[in-house]
Amino acid sequence: MNKRQPITIKEVAEKAGVSQMTVSRVLNKQKLVKASTRERVEAAIAALNYRPNLMARGLAGGKSKLIGLAYYNPSPSYLSALLVSALKHCRELGHHLVIEDLANVDDGTDTSAIAKRLSTIRLDGLILAPPLSSNQALIGLIRELGLPIVLMGNAKAGDQQSTVVFNDAVAGQKMTDLLISRGHKRIGFISGPVSHPDSTQREEGYKRALRQEGLDVDPDLMREGDFTFRSGMRQGDKLLELDNPPTAIFAANDDMAAGVVAAAQRRSIQVPGQLSIVGFDDTAIAAAIWPRLTTLHQPIAQMAEAAINIISEVTSGDWDGQTIHVVNDTIQIIERESLAPPV
Repeated sequence: MNKRQPITIKEVAEKAGVSQMTVSRVLNKQKLVKASTRERVEAAIAALNYRPNLMARGLAGGKSKLIGLAYYNPSPSYLSALLVSALKHCRELGHHLVIEDLANVDDGTDTSAIAKRLSTIRLDGLILAPPLSSNQALIGLIRELGLPIVLMGNAKAGDQQSTVVFNDAVAGQKMTDLLISRGHKRIGFISGPVSHPDSTQREEGYKRALRQEGLDVDPDLMREGDFTFRSGMRQGDKLLELDNPPTAIFAANDDMAAGVVAAAQRRSIQVPGQLSIVGFDDTAIAAAIWPRLTTLHQPIAQMAEAAINIISEVTSGDWDGQTIHVVNDTIQIIERESLAPPV
């Protein structure tokens, strides 16, 4: 008895009355197909019980189906949200995610060695998460390899590379506005590293909100952290040691905000009774500590999906060579128990 040969993309195309290229676009979830056509192709796929051969699709197109994600970020909460979403979306689109931890890229490591390592993997494209997305030496070397790049969180990248960014400056201003509206006038701010573009934008938003309300931008109330819990605790201690400490502290990510909560509790300072604390990102730690953090939701998962969509489109064969820029400016503040008016 002869075994039934697998259904081919040609048979799907014939049943749906479309070209094989259209079927391929539907399979790759590209946005170039009309909704009615997509429904017809999906119906044909279901009727024929078609199962795409991912390996064959990759070989036929001369593509590896591998998308790289290079990161260096000391916030485990941010990384968890980023990597889980990226892995899930790659799977949905038929790609495989290659994760590269480049934590030592700014410690004197030869970036050309890193680029060489990446070139041996045969990636279809590479996503650089912040702060790597602002490392010009690394970006330049990867571009020389001819590898498509998407930069996450680098709004100043210009038109040479595709980008996916969040409006951090507006978000930072909105969070500071909220603190001011609750009666706080002496507001501390703990930034991430000055080299981190997202952090500098959040700080700019904080300063803008103060100026617009006629409040002083006091350097004594500003401290630089490194996005870790420990740095939040350390810089929180310094702010709380001031002769005239702030009534509220805005940390540029949730990990540091959680560190400030620990510093306050160690000093028997009631949160939010004596000190309000807010964060940024809305990662898991924000709802895991007590009091739970008021924070600003950064759509990390959606941004990861957008970056993967760009690489997928670029490698589909229909890309016209133009860079793609996605800006997510949906500002959503999640209010929880760590915020109250000053006493």
